[in-house]
Amino acid sequence: MTKFAPSIILLVAALTLSACGQPVPPEKAAYVGEWRAPAMGLLITQDGSVAYKRLKAGVKTSAKGPIQRFEGDDFVVGVPLFSTTFEVSKPPYQEAGKWKMVVDGVELTKIE
Repeated sequence: MTKFAPSIILLVAALTLSACGQPVPPEKAAYVGEWRAPAMGLLITQDGSVAYKRLKAGVKTSAKGPIQRFEGDDFVVGVPLFSTTFEVSKPPYQEAGKWKMVVDGVELTKIE
C-alpha cells in the first residue's frame, strides 16, 4: 500500500487542481453578474464560479462549478469528465438601459 501512496497523492492533487476554474478574462467581463429570467437564474463571478438553476416543464435543474473555458461566446462549467456547456446565442448586450444575454435559448436580464 505504501508504494502506491505517492501515486495516489499525485492523482488527488492533479484532480483538485483541474477542478479549479479560471477567472473570467477581461474580454468576457460583461458576463460577470447575476442574470435572471422568470424560470432561470445564472450567477457568474469574477473568479470564474458559476451557479445555475432552471425550471423547465416542471423539472428543476441546477449546477454549480468553475468555468473551465470559453468557446467563442459559450462557456464550459464543471470539472473534467463532468462538465456542461452553456450555449450563448446572444452575448451580453444593452437594450433600453439594461444588460441582457441569451443563454440556452432564454433571454436573461442582469440584476444591478
